[in-house]
Amino acid sequence: MESNSVSLHRVIQASPEKVFRAFADPIAHATWLPPYGFVCTVQQMDFTEGGKFRMTFINFSTGNGHSFGGTYLEIKPNEFIKYTDTFDDPNLPGEMTTTIRLKKVSCGTELNVLQEGIPSAIPAEMCYLGWQESLEKLIKLVEPEIPDA
Repeated sequence: MESNSVSLHRVIQASPEKVFRAFADPIAHATWLPPYGFVCTVQQMDFTEGGKFRMTFINFSTGNGHSFGGTYLEIKPNEFIKYTDTFDDPNLPGEMTTTIRLKKVSCGTELNVLQEGIPSAIPAEMCYLGWQESLEKLIKLVEPEIPDA
């Protein structure tokens, strides 16, 4: 397996607390994580250090899905998340590690994503495109300030 990796950086006009909550809340996570054209179901999400998660991305056009799961290795509220991912598909072997860094800046949050160990069957550029779409959806979720009625 090659050591494919992707790295992304964004500045988001929302607080680190709100961005962190988008990773910690299973409903929010399922809303923004899958790239366009996919829906996500979360079967398990224990957002604690050592906690496990399982989810499935479903291609909305075909109905086909791929499941994956992992373990949260390290969580520092509003600052840092590190977790592993393993696909159920034996054609996508190995374990990926994703590191999320959040830093408060004058206009919101600086977000850095590093995903390492991407299976060689997944071209890094396709993974990068998927992450770009996911981060667009994350921004559309967390940037609006909608007051309670």
